[in-house]
Amino acid sequence: MAEKNNDDAAKHFHEMGLDDRILKAIAKVGWIEPTAIQEKAIPLILEGKDVLVKARTGSGKTGAFAVPIIQKILSIKQESNVSGVLALILAPSKELSRQIFNNIQQLLIKCSQVIKVVDISPQVEVGTQRAVLKNPPEIVVSTPGRAVLHLKAGNFCLDPSLQILVIDEADLVFSFGHEEDIKEVMRYLPRVYQAILASATLTEEVSTLKGLLLHNCVSLKLQEPGVAPITQLFHYKYFAEEKEKALILYALFKLGLVKGRSIVFVNTVNKCYKLKLFLEQFEISTCILNSELPAVSRIHALSQFNDGKYSIIITSDETENENNTNDKKTKDNHPTKDKESGISRGIDFRDVSNVINFDFPKSVNSYIHRVGRTARGTTKGTAVSLVSVKEKELLDEVDSFLAERLSIRGQNIFRDFQFNMKEVEGLQYRVKEAWKVVTGLAIKETRLAEIRRELFNSKKLKHYFKDNPRDWETLRHDKATHVIKLASHVANVPDYLIPTSLRSDPSLIRNRKRSKPPPKAAGMVQNKYKAKMENPLVNLDIFEKNNEEMEEITSGSKNKDFKSYPKRKRKY
Repeated sequence: MAEKNNDDAAKHFHEMGLDDRILKAIAKVGWIEPTAIQEKAIPLILEGKDVLVKARTGSGKTGAFAVPIIQKILSIKQESNVSGVLALILAPSKELSRQIFNNIQQLLIKCSQVIKVVDISPQVEVGTQRAVLKNPPEIVVSTPGRAVLHLKAGNFCLDPSLQILVIDEADLVFSFGHEEDIKEVMRYLPRVYQAILASATLTEEVSTLKGLLLHNCVSLKLQEPGVAPITQLFHYKYFAEEKEKALILYALFKLGLVKGRSIVFVNTVNKCYKLKLFLEQFEISTCILNSELPAVSRIHALSQFNDGKYSIIITSDETENENNTNDKKTKDNHPTKDKESGISRGIDFRDVSNVINFDFPKSVNSYIHRVGRTARGTTKGTAVSLVSVKEKELLDEVDSFLAERLSIRGQNIFRDFQFNMKEVEGLQYRVKEAWKVVTGLAIKETRLAEIRRELFNSKKLKHYFKDNPRDWETLRHDKATHVIKLASHVANVPDYLIPTSLRSDPSLIRNRKRSKPPPKAAGMVQNKYKAKMENPLVNLDIFEKNNEEMEEITSGSKNKDFKSYPKRKRKY
């Protein structure tokens, strides 16, 4: 196995011998120059070598294998009229599969008539996807489990057409329980093919996969720490207990102390719903993402966040071991999690400015993967960790690890988050009440309402409800779920509760009650008054005479007594 270093001269995309159609797609995507991993990996893959790629999250690993795959397929199709699946890309989660599929589609924009890509990871009936595989696509993206189902069903073949096999996030393949699926896929592979493994970390599981799939490979390890440098990603800490964390989170969002899109990480699914219900009382809109949601709901939530409909997403990243636990008690107490769902890794969160750890992660790797959602590419990002006393030991462990990785000695990675709790003491009462009303019952019934909504929207159950209308009516008229109600005024932050240092911030105007209507509203009132005055039914002579008499009454001599006027005028 060869070790590759970084001493070679830097190359640009147009110097790599890529097809003009790929170069035009790259320009349209907005890639100005290749990232470090793309610069080194693309030429090696084009040479036909087996490659083990290790690079941090957000370093451009997908482009590093997608670009050369498209180039090789274009070259193959120019030389011979081949048909069949030429490239199989496996990812441990459906979300990552969808991300890879979208990225490849962007790169195929100029040659979509020549190369077809299909994502078969969605959890639908195998027969439903048979039609899209009838005319075999050149590139298939899938999770290992879905690939096995289709291979066994004979929906597509890999032998002898397959040229390239890619396994992305290889270190998570075993953690997500895909070990047997990978071995099953290998039974359908041809004798000769090119293999690529991409991973953020090199673990024993990756070494096992390397021994199974790679032959005389090039191990591409860039000299990078695995996390963005401190000049690009800023790490902050603030020591607080849970109720104080709720106050801080409320202040960060309601007072506009953080800008841009934010991901709030917690350690349990129930905490996701608790934070959502808590923030909604203050009219702070959020969406939820966790492994217990159906795949369609997860994709929908992610698309809403990426499209800007929500600027805050609350997610849980249960440790990988929880997905494969053999603890009976754990299985009995929690709903089944989707083993093909990945939250902290493998999801295309776009333009994330802030990562907020409401619960501090349970391991160093989990922290690295969480903060890897921001500061991607060359953009900057912020990671704020709210740390309780019990979590301090984990914080010290992460701090030491990052200091070693980033080669920073005698300096703490985590800076103190400048937040003055005394300035928001006036908000404590409303936060305390809002946190208190989010009970376990409220969370349970919110989740039941979510399940009921999924049942109503399920395409699989559509025919069942049509044949069993009584069940449909029973669900529709089920008892109303518990609704959390709090006084409407708590959504607004009055001037006297805003910290003195923030009262001059114009962005906080939205939290105050308006004393005057906005200009547009004022104009509408003027137009309405003008139209009324121009109405002939309003401007009859009789009204003018009465108006004149009224003016005479109200603006007459001071010596005149109002009671001395005739009864007719007083009555008017």
